[in-house]
Order: sequence, then structure tokens, then C-alpha cells
Amino acid sequence: MRRQRRNSQLSAINHIDLTNLIDVAFTLLIVFMITIPLVEYNVNVSPPEMNAQAIEDKDSVYVNLNSKNQVFFQDQPVTRDELQGKIDSSVTAKPNSTVFLRADGICSYNQVMDVMKIIKSAGAKNISLITLKED
Repeated sequence: MRRQRRNSQLSAINHIDLTNLIDVAFTLLIVFMITIPLVEYNVNVSPPEMNAQAIEDKDSVYVNLNSKNQVFFQDQPVTRDELQGKIDSSVTAKPNSTVFLRADGICSYNQVMDVMKIIKSAGAKNISLITLKED
């Protein structure tokens, strides 16, 4: 008879109730599913104020991009192929010169990046974007 008692005690241990554990796991899963997207897309960015100062570098090269997607090198209209050659020759003459890119506010990000790629592929090491001083 002793043997039967041990079997009955072991059979009671054999059955564990997992309902509470599953409830806690699902609750945590729901909490994380709700909070992670809020944390991921809630980014506080405080951009600096634009305290633009006068540009005094005489070795600088200026590239302009107008609202019609036309490129100007030192106030002269050029094609994109000509731009690369002119920047290459000016950077070769003055290796530490800075290329300033001024684009119209209507220009898309893609247009500005295309011109920046041309400037970078021409060998310019220093590229700066020109902005207006805010009132």
C-alpha cells in the first residue's frame, strides 16, 4: 500500500497549472506591442537655431541649384557633366577649398543630393550647405 501512496503523490505533481503563467506572458506581450511603436516613433529633435555668419573664405567655390533644377557654378549656368569638371579643376588648384551649395527651398531632397554626389565624386572634401539666417 505504501507504493500506491507514492504513485498518487507523484501523479499530483505531474499536473502543473500553467494558466496564470500564460496570462502573464500574454499581458506582457500586449504591453510591449503597444509601447514599442510609441517609443520608436516618438523622437524629440530640437534643431539648432541657424546663426549664419558671413562667409569670408576667398578660396571657396559656390554651386547654386535653382527651382528649375538648373545648376550654376560661380553664377554661370553649367550642365552636371561640366560641373564635375569645373569642381575637379578648382579642387585640384586649391585642395583645401570648401564647396558651398546653395539650393532653392522648393528643390527636393533628391535633387540636392544628386548635386552633392557630383561634387563629392569630383574630389571635393569639404561641402557645406548655405542657409538663410532666420528672423
